[in-house]
Amino acid sequence: MNLRNTYAALVATALSTTALAVGAEETPPALHALQKQGITIVGTFPSKTGLKAYAAMAGGQAAALYVTPSGAVIAGSALDANGQELDAAVLEAAVRKPLSETSWKQLESSRWIADGKSSAPRVVYVFTDPNCPFCAKLWLDARPWVDSGKVQLRHVMVGILSPTSAGKAAALLTAEDPSAALQAYEGATAPKTAKAMATGARPTPLAEPSLKPLSTIPPAVAAQIEGNTKLMMSLGMQATPGVVWRDAKGLVQKRTGAPESALTEIFGPK
Repeated sequence: MNLRNTYAALVATALSTTALAVGAEETPPALHALQKQGITIVGTFPSKTGLKAYAAMAGGQAAALYVTPSGAVIAGSALDANGQELDAAVLEAAVRKPLSETSWKQLESSRWIADGKSSAPRVVYVFTDPNCPFCAKLWLDARPWVDSGKVQLRHVMVGILSPTSAGKAAALLTAEDPSAALQAYEGATAPKTAKAMATGARPTPLAEPSLKPLSTIPPAVAAQIEGNTKLMMSLGMQATPGVVWRDAKGLVQKRTGAPESALTEIFGPK
């Protein structure tokens, strides 16, 4: 988990405009101000700095907030003499579960297309661009788990790869039966895409003519696709397929790309 992130700047901005003189037993007013700005204070954690430390979540990432004896609040990473983060492990442990729950709820609320049975014991979210050949390959690789009822894929549709991506994503989302439309499209593209990739051919954006991109995307659908893209970026993914699942402990795991060697970890045993 990268604790040096742009959210420290947001925290610092809020702190600069907040009164910091507080009593020893009071929660620093700055923390209340940060909460109003959308930052979640998870709780305190034991810090090697000797300062009172709060674990926070900002924009889906962890942030450490340190309270000085004077009541000032400092946002950022505490480093030792070797430049190593002192509290990285304990901060990650403090926010891991609430961060997982927040991320999962965001995924559940996103605009996705179901692929597989709703009764499947495992759900895997996949950020999918209709023109992404690696997404098509993953769709094909996932068939044993999906067809057996063990996994339901939820394709969170984005449009980032090429000029027709958003129009194709919108066409799938507005289809009379989005799941059937996605099944037909991937069924037509995935086998030949996987075959070409197996020969070592360089993957190129898909050009399957059976799916026509919408020339005009309804504003509500455009907002959904944009929201999906922002969610993908907030989870630290900048390419498709972005895969998100829960491990045996219920904690959210994620990765960009899904090589065959990672399928059992993502989907479980066949």
